Amino acid sequence: MHRITVVIITRDRRDQLLETLAKMTALPDAAPIILVDNASTDGTADAVAAEYPEVELIRSTRNLGAIGRNLAVRRARTPYVAFCDDDTRWQPGVLTRAVTLLDRWPGLASVTGRCLVEPDLAEDPITPELRDSPVTGPGWLPGPALLGVMAGLSAFRVSAFTQVGGFSSRMWLGGEEELLALDLAALGWWMCWVEDMVIHHAPSRTRDARRRRQLGIRNTLWTLWLRRPLRSALRRSAAVLRSAPADLATAGAVAAALRGLPWVLRERRVVPTRVEAGLLLLEESQRRSTARRYVG
Repeated sequence: MHRITVVIITRDRRDQLLETLAKMTALPDAAPIILVDNASTDGTADAVAAEYPEVELIRSTRNLGAIGRNLAVRRARTPYVAFCDDDTRWQPGVLTRAVTLLDRWPGLASVTGRCLVEPDLAEDPITPELRDSPVTGPGWLPGPALLGVMAGLSAFRVSAFTQVGGFSSRMWLGGEEELLALDLAALGWWMCWVEDMVIHHAPSRTRDARRRRQLGIRNTLWTLWLRRPLRSALRRSAAVLRSAPADLATAGAVAAALRGLPWVLRERRVVPTRVEAGLLLLEESQRRSTARRYVG
């Protein structure tokens, strides 16, 4: 019986996705795969159906962004899911390692792996922030405690994921993990980074960096206003905007964030003091992190 299901979302990356599926289905610890095609126009879904009939395929008629993962999780018949992007490849043994950790520690909501970027397999710039996380956690944690994760590098306990409602439909895509992680922490779940869970990332060349920046800024601001105390939200918002280029893309992101203020204020729920304490400890490393520069 499998204990984990691989969940992939994709849109218009047929060739890269097929390469990823070739790697993931050939793993010695390969797991069932549920793929959500977000209304691709390049024949992605048909290619997957023809070449990988064993993959459970969900054909969305519109681009759901990260919410596609929620659909797949609802279909999963295992206690855990591994979120694998169409440009990431989990290495041999890593799925088994994730299951072992989640089985052993029931208070663990997710485990996040170490990302190596192809072709040189250099560590992703976010790695020092995860490896050296100053967040205080219980002694049983198998790695540094986290208050933020990267979905494509993480395995989740389905019960924890569903308890917080999965990814927010408001966020769509781009930094959507931050709100999810804070809501997990607020309920007492733990997340950690695991050095020997290695995942390769081959960044897609078709990515719209400018659009991703807009969404990342908007979603970061929304998350700050939704969950941080007022002083922290204002301070961090200013830091985010200082780090972004002063151009039309950034202005558009701020305008989009302001348009969302009515629902943000309605749904605002500040994290517990213990979670805010951890977020304060993270601010210095986030300020220095090159992975958190809103550029492109």
